[in-house]
Amino acid sequence: MNNPLSTLLAVAGTVTIATVLVAQQPERTTFRVDVGLVVHGFTVQNSKGQYVNNLKAADFRILEDGIPQKMNTFSEGNNPPVQVNEDGTTKPLLAGGGDNARPDELTGTNVFVLFDTSNYMYRGFVYASDAIADFVRGLDRADKVAVYTFSRNLSKAAPLTNDRNDAIGGLRKAVAGDDAALYNALLLAVRDAAKVPGRKVVIVFSNGPDNASMVAPDDVQAVAQDEGIPIYVISTSDVSKDAISSNVFKRISQRTGGQVFFAKTWQKQVEAFENIRESLGNSYTITYYPQKNSNDNFRKIEVQILSDPGKKLRIQARPGYRPSRAF
Repeated sequence: MNNPLSTLLAVAGTVTIATVLVAQQPERTTFRVDVGLVVHGFTVQNSKGQYVNNLKAADFRILEDGIPQKMNTFSEGNNPPVQVNEDGTTKPLLAGGGDNARPDELTGTNVFVLFDTSNYMYRGFVYASDAIADFVRGLDRADKVAVYTFSRNLSKAAPLTNDRNDAIGGLRKAVAGDDAALYNALLLAVRDAAKVPGRKVVIVFSNGPDNASMVAPDDVQAVAQDEGIPIYVISTSDVSKDAISSNVFKRISQRTGGQVFFAKTWQKQVEAFENIRESLGNSYTITYYPQKNSNDNFRKIEVQILSDPGKKLRIQARPGYRPSRAF
């Protein structure tokens, strides 16, 4: 297992961001970046909190730092992505489109479940395992799932697979550990997810406290945000008794476009997984190649719904990303 701190320092780029061309000038270093395909997922809800479905590519406009972007592909839920034409109409995505993956590789969601098996989880270990297994069984047939467990170290209980039995079999082999290095493990899970083409999410099931990590939660959140990987968190801790972890979970999920659920009971945990599954099935995914932009720092992404002039609908998504720089 690599040192997690070294792993973080090794993150020099993302699946969606490619760095190129470093020019040296006397007494000054000039940084240049070339941003590749950006994958941006989001959900749309009405004023009652209900998901809004069946919107088309032509219903949306996407801006980066206020600059209109041309969509490359568009998809809803687990439907195959379609290519977006200049006039907003769509056509089937051919092999080699999107992020140079086959269309079937871009269908569904790559779900990475990160299960806390530290000593903080002793009391609810069996119930947590059952809730995760039920979630895996209920995933859409187009989805793939990986199950990772962690205490002080990360264990890849089941690699990314379409086989639900393999995933659950790996989950059932998990054993309770000792200290919790949550943010180390989360960083490694995010990095693995970033290597996979198409849409991906990380789901953290944890009691909350971290007493063994070498990386900061905000650093992990920044990597996930730049990669376009939403982080969903199901916490079994008492919000009032662990305010630090609770606030971190809220911040990480919000800034990556995910959600956080505080679920002390098995029933609440099952409900949280159902909510996550519903969110995945009702999301939209847009990809685009950014227009020329001189901003080498944080770039804000805004999705506008053209068919909602009254702005009654609400979009949940990551706020943006940072292009990486070479030096």
